[in-house]
Amino acid sequence: MKAYWITPGPAGTAAELRETPTPEPKPGEILVRVRATSLNRGELLGGKPGAPARPGGGECAGEVVKVGDGVSGVSVGDRLMGRCAGGFAEYALMDAREVMSVPGRLSWDEAAATPLVFLVVYDMLVAQGHLQAGQWLLVTGVSSGVGVAALQTGRALGARIIGTSGSADKLARLETLGLDVGIRTRTGDFHDAVLKATDGQGANLAVNNVGGTVFAECIRSLAFQGRLAIVGHMDRTLSAPLDLEALHSKRLTVFGVSNRLRTAPQRAETVRGFVRDVLPYLEDGRLRPLVDRVFAFDDLPAAIAFMESDAQVGKIVVRI
Repeated sequence: MKAYWITPGPAGTAAELRETPTPEPKPGEILVRVRATSLNRGELLGGKPGAPARPGGGECAGEVVKVGDGVSGVSVGDRLMGRCAGGFAEYALMDAREVMSVPGRLSWDEAAATPLVFLVVYDMLVAQGHLQAGQWLLVTGVSSGVGVAALQTGRALGARIIGTSGSADKLARLETLGLDVGIRTRTGDFHDAVLKATDGQGANLAVNNVGGTVFAECIRSLAFQGRLAIVGHMDRTLSAPLDLEALHSKRLTVFGVSNRLRTAPQRAETVRGFVRDVLPYLEDGRLRPLVDRVFAFDDLPAAIAFMESDAQVGKIVVRI
């Protein structure tokens, strides 16, 4: 089969198309014929100089080709989406504990744009963030894949949304998805605007997609008993000062959102929660993934360059 191997690095991510053997599912795994996959910034950021190339792609949507021993409830031909190993390829393996059926309303492109960002958003808005209807959600870098999914999910949950972006055009586009307040900025200078929008109370939950350069401002912008989710570092700044007075006087909560150190059962638990609490919104049309651009498989390097240009609003999909 054809598969892309990627080599992340400080200057960008290189992608090499190779002929590789089609993988065989081990016990508990499912082999799918990939119909579409999508790009995720976390996979493409950074990388140690000299690191070896590896299969690229962490999520996809496709049809079941073969199942490993011990897998039940899945049949050849079923439409599935989820995390995967090596999604930038014609075939990929999925852990049966983490697969989800593709809702009938979703195209292959939309299905491929769903798993990672919406699972991350479920983790930080619902499982850890306890976002309630009527509360204020602040999303920095709101035009990113995670940012748009946070906006959409927060709106579906009944929250009011404030988003930051350096582009007025992107903020205007997101108003149609329910963005209540758009703040044009790329730096940590949004505290006053957040307080003005929330009648001086601050945000109940903030999502930091940007990194250390806006961490302090996120803390300043939180309401009493506010929560701050750390999910990205697009600015590549991995440290920031912490206002301990604000932390303890306002009884704030700061938490991280990452699957890197989680066990397979822990990831599966998040999938089950998402299927229970959020997937119905995708099934009935209340949520629909925002796909900015679709690239052909042969153009995957161009898709990576497009992501690295930071021009997108929502997800970038590659159709196999």
